[in-house]
Amino acid sequence: MERKFDSFVLLAEMRTGSNFLEANLNTLPDTACYGEAFNPHFIGKLNQEAAFGVTLAQREADPTLLLRQMRAQGPGLTGFRYFHDHDPRVLPLVLADERCAKIILTRNPVESYVSLKIAQATGQWKLTQAKRLKTAKAQFDGPEFTAHLAQLQEFQLALMHGLQTSGQTAFYIDYEDINDTDVLNGLARFLGVDATFAAPDDTLKKQNPEDISEKVENFEEMAAALSQLDRFNLSRTPNFEPRRAPAIPSFLAAGSALYMPLRGGPEDAVTQWLTGLGPITAEFNQKSLRQWLRKNPNHRSFTVLRHPVARAHAGFCNRILGGALPQIREGLIKTYRIALPKVGEVMSLHDHRQAFVDFLRFLKLNVAGQSGLRIDPHFASQTAVLQGFAQFQGPDLVLREDSLPMGLGFLAAEIGATCPAIPALPDPSRDLLAQIYDAEIEAATRDAYSRDYMGYGFNDWRSS
Repeated sequence: MERKFDSFVLLAEMRTGSNFLEANLNTLPDTACYGEAFNPHFIGKLNQEAAFGVTLAQREADPTLLLRQMRAQGPGLTGFRYFHDHDPRVLPLVLADERCAKIILTRNPVESYVSLKIAQATGQWKLTQAKRLKTAKAQFDGPEFTAHLAQLQEFQLALMHGLQTSGQTAFYIDYEDINDTDVLNGLARFLGVDATFAAPDDTLKKQNPEDISEKVENFEEMAAALSQLDRFNLSRTPNFEPRRAPAIPSFLAAGSALYMPLRGGPEDAVTQWLTGLGPITAEFNQKSLRQWLRKNPNHRSFTVLRHPVARAHAGFCNRILGGALPQIREGLIKTYRIALPKVGEVMSLHDHRQAFVDFLRFLKLNVAGQSGLRIDPHFASQTAVLQGFAQFQGPDLVLREDSLPMGLGFLAAEIGATCPAIPALPDPSRDLLAQIYDAEIEAATRDAYSRDYMGYGFNDWRSS
């Protein structure tokens, strides 16, 4: 029967036991692990600058060359160790390769951090003879550990996403299990190797077997710092809003300014301001936008935030009451029982206010992906829209409607242009909002757009 894999990658971090696991893998017949093959500073092991006929410079120019040469050492399984700070071009290649087995080695991040600090202090990264053990105590640094933990989590999330999107699985093994013969034999079966381990390889010795309290100089300080960590990520705000595309066809350019409109914002006023810089270029696609960017090397891109209350109300008046979104409007009436008048009819202030409050409650469900109606760009959170822009390129400047003259003046100075006057366009929706606005409307808007309020520091609409 044909083997499922013809290569493997050991995905780990420093001080997780990867040297020990590599040594065990190398005892299996027709199996070879070639160290940190894509470490930025060497190939395979410290001070080695070439392997399989490939130099560091050649690997830097084309990492796939080393991958091919390594795998050509077959006919058995060949592999290497990969850490989060190794050549980033390699990870997507091995994650996408279903013929490459993934072994994911993990360790308690506090243990790996303390071990790393001791190794840095002693200069001893591997131990083969216990009598040569060098000892030192680690000094715990809270911010440094937080950064260490963030890197580990980011790497593990990237691995999980890569495996999920490609429909693959990996063999997970913890530092505590690398001495377990049964677990190692399970790994051999996962790889499709017929041989088994009689016992773990005993070439390498555990360097710091003491209790962690004996290995850390400031243990009490460490314990206090760790108690402040949100271990279960309870402070995370869940986000189920669908990702948005960059919306490049909506972009407008004039002079050296590129406007990335945030639907529901002051688009008309900003578009008229743009005309003062020169003829407007519109209807971009990715190719034509890249061409424009190259032709205008001094360009600046920008977008304009609007207060969530004003934006939601403008959208409600123009898109819902105005009939621009007939299918959503019909769904609001039939499914959400919102009392909307016929298009063109005027509501009383009392009825308008109640319909708007009901609409805001719908938006909370809609933005969270809990309604069957699509999320129109005018009602998507401004956070999601900006994240969508960033899939192509985030704006240079994120301006705010309430300080637009200052923001556009700065932008004009950046591109070396005289700042055109900002038109004072009438906004009936804003005048109407001033008559109905109250604490209930503010609270309902905050519920719907909590990420925008938190991320961009919006105050209550009255005080903006």
